[in-house]
Amino acid sequence: MTDSEREKLSRRHFRAFGRTVLEHGILWWGSEQRIRKLVAFEGREHLDRAHGKPLIVLAPHFVGLDMGGIRISLDYDMMSMYSHQKSAELDRILLHGRTRFGDSVLVSRQEGLRPVIRGLRKGVAFFYLPDMDLGPKDSLFVPFFGVPAATVTGLSRLARMTGARIVPCVTRQLPGNGGYVTRFYPAWENFPGPSIEEDTRRMNSFIEEQVVLMPEQYYWLHKRFKTRPPGEARFY
Repeated sequence: MTDSEREKLSRRHFRAFGRTVLEHGILWWGSEQRIRKLVAFEGREHLDRAHGKPLIVLAPHFVGLDMGGIRISLDYDMMSMYSHQKSAELDRILLHGRTRFGDSVLVSRQEGLRPVIRGLRKGVAFFYLPDMDLGPKDSLFVPFFGVPAATVTGLSRLARMTGARIVPCVTRQLPGNGGYVTRFYPAWENFPGPSIEEDTRRMNSFIEEQVVLMPEQYYWLHKRFKTRPPGEARFY
């Protein structure tokens, strides 16, 4: 892309992000009926086939991520992870918004993966957001659009420990007042593969395919390339 094209893309991203921030008001305080109207499902049969067994719903960071997660919680009990917020009030609002339907469970990152492993073995599905830069610990530098990106290996490790199936899930923001569509994809075959690194590359390749379809909706604000390999200059 030229500099001008990147500038236009970044502006489209901030518009998409700003819109979803405002629509979180519906998610956190709106009625169940209104949320069902706001977010539609596609490919729900892929989730239904795997639900009730060890299952990881792979949900990359697009701006509609919370829309899909809370919409799913209307019909399915799931667990997910979250990071404690510096603001106690914001932390309370996030917990309220994300757990107000069904028996949703949020595990803080500070607790680690042990509660997740126990839940998966009991048949509780895990809504997993694996594409944030959490530093070098438990990460590999795996290419993301040709750039080495610190990528957590939890998807592969959890699948190996629990035998969980992987059902990818991407939520797309529709133009205008069209709401959102959460699309479920067929469960991955031959996963986990020969190595954790190959599994992590496969995950990043899937996310790349989705980003190309709607690059303005990927959550670039989370600084995906923050951690650099030793000796490499920082981007941000």
